[in-house]
Amino acid sequence: MHGPQPRSYDYAFPKKKLLGALRAALAAKLSDGKLTVIENLALGQAKTKAYRAALNTLDAKRTALIVENSQSLSPSLILGVRNLEGVELLLNNEVHPYDLLRYDRAIFSRAALEQLQETLKKTVSKRKQRAAGLKSGQKAEVA
Repeated sequence: MHGPQPRSYDYAFPKKKLLGALRAALAAKLSDGKLTVIENLALGQAKTKAYRAALNTLDAKRTALIVENSQSLSPSLILGVRNLEGVELLLNNEVHPYDLLRYDRAIFSRAALEQLQETLKKTVSKRKQRAAGLKSGQKAEVA
């Protein structure tokens, strides 16, 4: 093959920079009031109309990113959301800063956000922990 080859955007940044950008994008959504955390994303029925009504009550009328934990991902959620225009369903380990900035609203399940926070806590540098006044054994809290 000749010429430039397409790359996935996952390989464009080193992992630390990617996770830092993810922290910044989450903080931006939170400060704008466009980050919503709910207990559970699954509804009783797998109807697109029911999910559209639920998203409208969450004030996600234009575009929305729905993030769920892989252990609590239900078939009714997949079936109910797949035909909604402007809505994308991702797992918490697939979230990219571009996705957070691309969609107007971000809706996380509590389990997905907690697991994402654990991933982000593990990557806080030792220099930042020392600057925050933490000892080496303590964990830093990520907003």
